[in-house]
Amino acid sequence: MAEHIMGKSLPNILYSCYSQKSSEGEQFVPEHIFGYTLSGSSETYLGGKTYVYREGDFRFLRRNQLLRYTKLPPLGGEYRSISISMDQETLRSISREHDLHMSKPYVGDNTFHLEPNRLFTSYIESLTPYLDVNRTSDTDKALTSLKVREVVMILLQTNPFIKDILFDFTEPGKIDLEAYMNENYKFNVDISRFAYLTGRSLATFKRDFEKTFNTTPNRWLQQKRLADAYYLIKEKGFKSSDVYLEVGFKDLSHFSFAFKKAYGVSPSHLN
Repeated sequence: MAEHIMGKSLPNILYSCYSQKSSEGEQFVPEHIFGYTLSGSSETYLGGKTYVYREGDFRFLRRNQLLRYTKLPPLGGEYRSISISMDQETLRSISREHDLHMSKPYVGDNTFHLEPNRLFTSYIESLTPYLDVNRTSDTDKALTSLKVREVVMILLQTNPFIKDILFDFTEPGKIDLEAYMNENYKFNVDISRFAYLTGRSLATFKRDFEKTFNTTPNRWLQQKRLADAYYLIKEKGFKSSDVYLEVGFKDLSHFSFAFKKAYGVSPSHLN
């Protein structure tokens, strides 16, 4: 597997290249993303739905999302994609400069296809010089910032409704904790991230959590994930090495230790 990431030197442009199927587990997406699939396809699981993006597809992903995705290279080839993140600082600056503001709250899907057009195609072609991972000069970083502003203006021209997404600077509101956690407990993110996404301070999240579930967040999360793992291994015949990421553990050794402590037997000896 090969991967080239621009994140270290050019934070807003990510170029991915995989020669083998890659299951990424989960990811928290803090900023809006404009993306393009150069080759291969990907499957994104978000909010109970699966979205498929194939070669030549343009896509948009809304910020503050928890998702899973799998990257699938074509037969004998590589999966390649480009993603541009639109940070809040840049968007606030554009909002002030051009007097652009959200008209009404957006209520549609949090990721979706964008219809191809010449502006998108020309924009992607213009990014080619930025895909050299060895470019780290201040000039390159400044040019990258301009490319982010450019894609924002292209999106506004081609898809005016996106204004209500891009210039919505509100933080997540307080939502039903029980429903959200039961839907998203498999995502291995920090407790502070769950607190933020449910519209709570960390202290309020912990207090509300214990009132709702009668236990601490960490204990509840581990019990839920281990119960899922037990079912998949015992009833479905899965291997522990295939299960631990699926249920929300970061590494196999920690999963095996916690599993044996909970059930008295290692996951590899359950069947």
